[in-house]
Amino acid sequence: MDLHFGDSKPTDDERAAVDALLGPPQSSWEGADRSDADLRWARGGREARDRRDLLLPGLHAVNDRVGWISEGALDYLCRRLTVPPAEAYGVATFYAMFSVRPRPRTVLHVCTDLACTAAGAQDLCTGIEAELGPGSGVHLERGPCLGLCERAPAALAIRAGDPVRTAVAAPATVREAVLAARAPDSAAQEPPAVTAVPQAGQDGLVLLRRVGVVDPSSLDDYRAHGGYTALREAFALGPAGVIREVTESGLVGRGGAAFPTGRKWQATASQPDRPHYLVCNADESEPGTFKDRVLMEGDPYALVEAMTIAAYAVGAHRGYLYLRGEYPRAMSRMQNAVDQARARGLLGDDILGQGYAFDIEIRRGAGAYICGEETALFNSIEGYRGEPRAKPPFPVEKGLFGRPTAENNVETLVNVLPILTMGAAAYAAIGTARSTGPKLFCVSGAVERPGVYELPFGATLGELLESAGVRDGLRAVLLGGAAGGFVRPDELDVPLTFEGTREAGTTLGSGVVMAFDDTVPLPRLLLRIAEFFRDESCGQCVPCRVGTVRQEEALHRIADRTGAAAAGDIALLREVGRAMRDASICGLGQTAWNAVESAIDRLGAYE
Repeated sequence: MDLHFGDSKPTDDERAAVDALLGPPQSSWEGADRSDADLRWARGGREARDRRDLLLPGLHAVNDRVGWISEGALDYLCRRLTVPPAEAYGVATFYAMFSVRPRPRTVLHVCTDLACTAAGAQDLCTGIEAELGPGSGVHLERGPCLGLCERAPAALAIRAGDPVRTAVAAPATVREAVLAARAPDSAAQEPPAVTAVPQAGQDGLVLLRRVGVVDPSSLDDYRAHGGYTALREAFALGPAGVIREVTESGLVGRGGAAFPTGRKWQATASQPDRPHYLVCNADESEPGTFKDRVLMEGDPYALVEAMTIAAYAVGAHRGYLYLRGEYPRAMSRMQNAVDQARARGLLGDDILGQGYAFDIEIRRGAGAYICGEETALFNSIEGYRGEPRAKPPFPVEKGLFGRPTAENNVETLVNVLPILTMGAAAYAAIGTARSTGPKLFCVSGAVERPGVYELPFGATLGELLESAGVRDGLRAVLLGGAAGGFVRPDELDVPLTFEGTREAGTTLGSGVVMAFDDTVPLPRLLLRIAEFFRDESCGQCVPCRVGTVRQEEALHRIADRTGAAAAGDIALLREVGRAMRDASICGLGQTAWNAVESAIDRLGAYE
């Protein structure tokens, strides 16, 4: 694949998929039936180049319809968007959910990440392969976390067509996974989002209070339970007043970086360059994380309202919701919420008669952990490979499309609603002085009641695990996911705050709490973490591209060795880990060594 168009032609299905997104081609330059008249000049090139950001939706359109992306389909999409085929090929091959090689229409994704590995994912894959046999018409894809950790092991079946059909099996047995792949329409219904909230119905919940209470498809039900009260309060306060309330509340980002949200919004709002953008990062791909999925599935209108408030505060009139491709139900719920809000005047040119215009466009990811990094996410939306950008300039100055951009994740944005309804002071009274408000924790692994838990900052890890019903034989707890660190069973008094976990030598991250008992071999878990980072490294910078490979190689060598035999490779791991931490361009490489380091130093993994 090079810069030139080839002779391959799209099939009728592929052409129809692209045309359904972009409209029919206007000239032979775009792939219409050849006409001597319109070959005398090129038309619409500038307009087509301005639509480069439709490259990712176009790849999804073809992949959804056919199951893979042929050279003819890619060429046709490139003609429509005037994108060089070499660049489009680089984008198509960047994402795990796309294929540029022929494969069956049905793909069965089976999670082999940490929670699912501990729950028997490898045996599940072996059983599925034996049951399907050769020539089944189903492609089995072992992959990273599907965000269904509370129901591990998990499988997601996707059958290409018009429309595309999906089915989830979780917790999956061989029979249920095969049924989901062979007959998605006949597979068992996915349980409601509230089943992932063990605290549902309890008094005092703030962020999860509507999950299981409201009908997630009904805007009227949402409004009957306090919906859009916060937006009316925002209009009464004005943009500066909203930013002041968010700043005084002490809200910090819930994705792991813990940057003060009010400062980010103020910095974006004060930029003279226009237009401003708002981006909601719903691409939670950290192994063990599923809180944003539960919020979007169980309370989707809350996110629409919160995005509208954030956009109003920073002066944005367009917002993008970048949502994981592995979340079909969340995608459906959010699209319905956006459509209903638009139809009822809660999105559009004149929201609530206030003369403020704002709308949301949903963009679907395609399986790339690195796109959880904000600048990689911007590149993905713009139609480029999802590789992080160097900073500065920071997104508040030059973000999406080179314009000032405020980017927050789902949980951060949903926190804005109680800040405005209860007031900044009341919100700040929840939690601790330095970590304010409630926090969502994703608890999975060796517990009786896995799911999303809401606790005020300051509760201890032991209290959280007691609520979840930790099982006997606890060996270790992983905080923060693959990018986090392990703690021992005798360290459960660590306070769940950003400062408390930092002082304890670990991290809170995005709120992952994964418990492992003594039936799970720790070296195998560490190897899976290394495999994950090697797979997910975008390859842009040398320390991460090479370091993640060297880390995995060293762990393979010492997997069956202990003591002096492993000492040399452990020393090498430390050296490689320091290099990645100090020199990688983004957080993926900077944190790829954290969990392995903590397992060696705190758990004595290879002693």
